[in-house]
Amino acid sequence: MPTVYNWQIGREMSYPHEERHPQTQFAFVFNPNRCIGCQTCTMACKSTWTFSKGQELMWWNNVETKPYGGYPQHWDAKLLAMLEEANPSGQVWDARNKETEKKPYGVFDGLTIFDAANQKPRPDFGAQQALGYLPTDDQWRAPNIHEDTATGDQFKTKGKDDYGGEAQLPEHKVWFFHLARICNHCTYPGCLASCPRNAIYKRPEDGVVLVDQGRCRGYRKCVEGCPYKKAMYRPTTRTTEKCIGCFPRLEGKDKTVSPTGAPAETRCMAACVGKIRLQGLLSIEEDGTWTEDPQNPLYYLIRQRQIALPLYPQFGTEPNGFYIPPRWVPRSYLVQMFGPGVDHAIEQYSCPDRELLAVLQLFRANQQIVFRFEIEEGPKVGEIEVTMPDGSSKTQELFNDTVLGFNKLGEEVVRVTVEEPTFERPADMHVNSI
Repeated sequence: MPTVYNWQIGREMSYPHEERHPQTQFAFVFNPNRCIGCQTCTMACKSTWTFSKGQELMWWNNVETKPYGGYPQHWDAKLLAMLEEANPSGQVWDARNKETEKKPYGVFDGLTIFDAANQKPRPDFGAQQALGYLPTDDQWRAPNIHEDTATGDQFKTKGKDDYGGEAQLPEHKVWFFHLARICNHCTYPGCLASCPRNAIYKRPEDGVVLVDQGRCRGYRKCVEGCPYKKAMYRPTTRTTEKCIGCFPRLEGKDKTVSPTGAPAETRCMAACVGKIRLQGLLSIEEDGTWTEDPQNPLYYLIRQRQIALPLYPQFGTEPNGFYIPPRWVPRSYLVQMFGPGVDHAIEQYSCPDRELLAVLQLFRANQQIVFRFEIEEGPKVGEIEVTMPDGSSKTQELFNDTVLGFNKLGEEVVRVTVEEPTFERPADMHVNSI
């Protein structure tokens, strides 16, 4: 099996295909700290792409409540247990061995889903290119199972009058959080690796992973091989379907949103009520490294500041979906989900500096994709005391800076201030004016 380099795990790994990279890569950052679990994104996707016969249980976008929720149910716990069984006590990170560009989170010493399938094949699953499993029909039936269900041992030991103390920073003792998920359009997709028909491919212009419906025969090897379970079988056509990254919008073909033809965000991104989503297109070099571009908000958040982290990087697919870890969740849970960069990310998010705070205002500020940002400095407007992850306090200075966002054509599409403006409607025109 060929080897490829995966910067998220800091080393080479096995992969069934030769290394090849698109010119630009579809990517996104989600911020669970803001997510309210309203499912607006879910319904925006559902009403656009998966409303037909045979797609009733197909949710390309879903929002699940961790730690108990999942679509399909137990998708991550099941695969983590399979990897642990293949490599007992060996699924560990060496976070001491870091390099900013090649291995920003250190080195993952365990087995990826491709390494495990290559080195420790499971006869009970048949031939596999990527370690995986096929969920049962029952596990697909409840996309929002255990919604808003919290966990914590304090439920068992504390009286009802003690619960207030269990939701204090830096870590809540009773907790849950909403995890929004779409296809990660991975650099090394498990679905693509697993397809015996070569029906799955990455678009060279934007890295979006698509299924050739003419070649697909519905073997469901992609469903088995995708660790995030975002390839889904449609029984009425006997083929696989999945998130297509709303590629017509990426191509600027939605003239309502992009009158000048600039790339636009996907439907789920554009509908987000909580402003947790930021989508982008990143330039990729021939060797797979990201072109240095600190004025691109995604490059800034992911590579320069490392505040947004990949979801289960140890699976080995190099997902292009990144998350700002929720700051109240126990660190051990977050580390197994996002890797060893969690403490650094939460420390920055807990008390963002002037530049970072301005960039965070770009989330869901416009339906067109922001390729470049600029910051115009404003006056100081206040100071607040912030509880840091180690329990200490820090004073944060707040400045009412203005952040500008520009689309692919260099047109200004965003202008937003850190301090949200307040408007008072005139009393002689509005009876409900304050």
